[in-house]
Amino acid sequence: MKKLSYILLMTLGMVSCKKDTLNLVPQTSLSSSSFFKNAAEFNQALTGAYTNLRGVAFMGIYMDEMRSDNAFFTIYSADRGTSTSAEAMAEFIDNNISSQEPNTPGNRYGNDYSGISSVNIVLSRLAKSNLGQADKDQISGEALFLRAFYYYDLVQHYGGVPLQLEEVTNIDGAFLPRNSVDDVYNQIVKDLTAAIPLLPVVKTFPQSGRATQGAAKMLLAYTYMSKPTKEYGKAETALLDITKMNYTLLPDYASVFDPTKKNNQESIFEVQYKIGNDGQQSDFIWRFIPKTTNSEVILGLRGTNARGGLTSGGWNVPTQEMVDSYEQGDLRLPASIAVAEGTVANEVLTTTAVKSPVGYKPTPGLGYYYFIKKYLHPPYQVEYNTDDNWPVFRYSGALLLLAECLVDEGKNGDALQYLNRVRKRAGLPDLAQATKQNVSDEMRHELAFENHRWTDLIRNNMAIDVLNAKGVTMKKLYGFLLPSTFNVTQNRLIYAIPFRELQINNKLTQNPGY
Repeated sequence: MKKLSYILLMTLGMVSCKKDTLNLVPQTSLSSSSFFKNAAEFNQALTGAYTNLRGVAFMGIYMDEMRSDNAFFTIYSADRGTSTSAEAMAEFIDNNISSQEPNTPGNRYGNDYSGISSVNIVLSRLAKSNLGQADKDQISGEALFLRAFYYYDLVQHYGGVPLQLEEVTNIDGAFLPRNSVDDVYNQIVKDLTAAIPLLPVVKTFPQSGRATQGAAKMLLAYTYMSKPTKEYGKAETALLDITKMNYTLLPDYASVFDPTKKNNQESIFEVQYKIGNDGQQSDFIWRFIPKTTNSEVILGLRGTNARGGLTSGGWNVPTQEMVDSYEQGDLRLPASIAVAEGTVANEVLTTTAVKSPVGYKPTPGLGYYYFIKKYLHPPYQVEYNTDDNWPVFRYSGALLLLAECLVDEGKNGDALQYLNRVRKRAGLPDLAQATKQNVSDEMRHELAFENHRWTDLIRNNMAIDVLNAKGVTMKKLYGFLLPSTFNVTQNRLIYAIPFRELQINNKLTQNPGY
């Protein structure tokens, strides 16, 4: 994802202009009429459409993981004025204002539509271009996958949304009413069905980081299993196809997330980042570790994460229940979670040791915080500047989704081999049978802190019971939680349409309960 700033200038807000003296574009500027002349320029614009994946990954930390039973946040009084939106999401008291958290790279809804807009421009210009068929196939395949991905993210989190499928060239095309949930899922299936034969089957590793047939079939399977009328047979076919591709499980679970092994043979699709000073780096671990005065004990680099807003630490913190839920001997627990121990003053930790959560016993007189270790890969050179990619689809997830699909079809015996294959890598004994519950539990631990748990619970009709139970536990632990928190109902399984979007587009309607 090179030349990010340049690409975004190319792909966002392109408009045509009249050819009169006053409106001519300066020769030193690039416009839509002087761009999209060759495959390289189309691919630059397409790369710009990939960058919105970063916003999806970022907001998933708060809207998917902290919303689920995997994680919560550490209360920090100095943050209360700047981070109320993120807290509200985790406590189920969010509304149409808090759904557009100001301290993020744009609200999730707007971020998805920005990506869709970029894709639509590429597809529109591609249809009118003189590119060769091979270039057209490659570009349209990736573009259709990205549009499907962004619409899947939208329908999962907001329900039915407007289907914007053309480049916007006038006001009438900019503001559309909402389509139904079924309409959106049908469009996702249509885009993926068109994309799959155009996309490559990955044969060499590390991969390029671009969309492949495996990624598209994974998204297609999720779509068939998530839409109101399930189509498990079609999902099973797509997932079985993935098992015949060139993916495999890496021998060591922790190595899957190693930045030196990006886009490895277990990876089906991941959001790309690179360390540097050009704004393309990741920074997850700085937000995940506790707010601390001496980050060097955990990260090997002294920096400041005891600050206000989402740039502070202490977000997406594993719950005690999550730690306790791992089976004895599960190798994924020490690979995914660690404990920072030390002295606490004014809610900030001075870290004295980092310990394993396996059999952890608090040291008398010291405070401790769990944190996500999965993305801890020092040494670092600059604060908030890391090299970790964000995993979206992994082969282990495909095996477990196939197990889930087979159980839903009543093929529990067939599901068992895929379930036990993942357990074996985790150091766990085989199970005698596959059930909806133990497949769900396995997905929870295998994909922990990868932004899947919230939507997994919804897909399996477990979210309301599980999250209300979490609320009971949290209220016992934390006196700052109001009685109105954790009232999880059907309406709360999707988020509010952001207030800003309702103001801009008067054809939109709000989701029930908001």
